[in-house]
Amino acid sequence: MSEILANDRLLRALRRQPVDRTPVWLMRQAGRYLPEYRATRAAAGSFLAMAKTPELACEVTLQPLRRFPLDAAILFSDILTVPDAMGLGLYFAEGEGPKFERPVRDEADVARLAVPDMETELRYVMDAVRVIRRELAGAVPLIGFSGSPWTLACYMVEGGGSDNYAKIKAMAFNRPELLHKLLGVVTDAVIAYLAAQRAAGAQALQVFDTWGGVLSPTLYRQFSLPYLQRIARELQRGEGEDRTPLILFGKGNAPYLEALAATGTDAVGVDWLVDLGEAARRTGGQVALQGNLDPATLYASPEVIAREAARVLDSYAEGNGGSREGHVFNLGHGMSPDMDPEHVLALVEAVHAHSAR
Repeated sequence: MSEILANDRLLRALRRQPVDRTPVWLMRQAGRYLPEYRATRAAAGSFLAMAKTPELACEVTLQPLRRFPLDAAILFSDILTVPDAMGLGLYFAEGEGPKFERPVRDEADVARLAVPDMETELRYVMDAVRVIRRELAGAVPLIGFSGSPWTLACYMVEGGGSDNYAKIKAMAFNRPELLHKLLGVVTDAVIAYLAAQRAAGAQALQVFDTWGGVLSPTLYRQFSLPYLQRIARELQRGEGEDRTPLILFGKGNAPYLEALAATGTDAVGVDWLVDLGEAARRTGGQVALQGNLDPATLYASPEVIAREAARVLDSYAEGNGGSREGHVFNLGHGMSPDMDPEHVLALVEAVHAHSAR
């Protein structure tokens, strides 16, 4: 039996069940905009030291919940933990973001890849999940996550972030069979990783397809969508009230909402480039929807933030036949380091006030 939660709005909304108000959590809710996060990072010495120390990962996960009445915690980690555990040598260059010492470029590189052991190479992630669950003590659910196979492959082939994705797109055009082989092993690893987080105590799971939107429709349907379908189909999530909901989020995924809703996922996360009412109409109640306020709204005044939150909430209800059920409020992507914590509080309070049933 699953733990009884003091606040189970998120899980109920993801199951499209009635809730007293629309739940809200925010991508990158634990992050550099919080002074307490910056202090923890300074004490830890590096981002990776924080992510790889379960007690510090727990501390950072809980920081936003002490400030804001959020309806979920999300594990503090990084999407690149999986390729790092595959031996690619993750490091962070100052001002440049994540890099890999050993990018994946040819047959031999792909042949060396294997699914990591989740309780050895990635034990620090599972320990963090266990510590956070214990410290949450049933207050709100804990979300675990992974990068999508395509998004992880982008970093693995490019060797870091990219402006034009030249190396991986060249592989897609010139060596599609090699890219499919790479995506196959990464998908195996993602499924194992999410299953291990679930076993350790994650109560909902999200896949971040951050770079899916850089693909043409033809390439998206070849190299991203089939692997998201595999995750939704093959990841064992349980039954009934013990089922662990799965959210597929993609930046730039508006053209593919119907296909994503048909994967077998429980929810689809939507960026801010599509009206949420339109997304609700197009998915027809097949899945819960998560999103989709433009993160830049948090630079506006608290009054404007409240107005925009109400607009998103009402748009969803209008597209969902007048019902607010089946909606998790979120940003259409992550928060930025220069955002004002007071504006975050204004947003969370506005969502709860406007959506009260």
